[in-house]
Amino acid sequence: LQIFDYFVLRICDYNKKVKQQALEALALMIAMLRDALKPVLIRVVEAIANNPNSHHLGIYGAAVQALEASIAHLDKGAVLNELSNQMSQLSGQARVTVTEHLSVLVARVYPRSPEVVQRYVLPVLWSFLGNKVPPVRSANVRIVFTKLAKALHEAMGSKLRQHAASQP
Repeated sequence: LQIFDYFVLRICDYNKKVKQQALEALALMIAMLRDALKPVLIRVVEAIANNPNSHHLGIYGAAVQALEASIAHLDKGAVLNELSNQMSQLSGQARVTVTEHLSVLVARVYPRSPEVVQRYVLPVLWSFLGNKVPPVRSANVRIVFTKLAKALHEAMGSKLRQHAASQP
């Protein structure tokens, strides 16, 4: 999987056409390679996560497609973990898009691994509530934040309130 070292560079390329083609190819590769991508999962998620900031609709669409392929075909707990870890480094539309995808992952991961959701997604929620989030100029922020809070509440129920009570 050393080829991914070079491939990830194409996802970060300054040439918009190269970047878009790389993201589109990545979405297809994720569907085909699935668990074989475990050794490079962190690099792949890092490369995808910031691309929704692009004003180029093709790049944005390809990045969302790659995120959705990751959720559909890779270990959901590992993807949730990596996306949550990326949140502190994201801004703008990328932050909104990744938060929306975290909402989807919460419902899928919590029944199997509640501790993973509690460890990685709750801090994202607390950062939104504590205004520790860099400002995002998007009308969708409130909607996406509400989706995340609702997904956590539906999955965790009263346990979410217990965790919230322990927050400053």
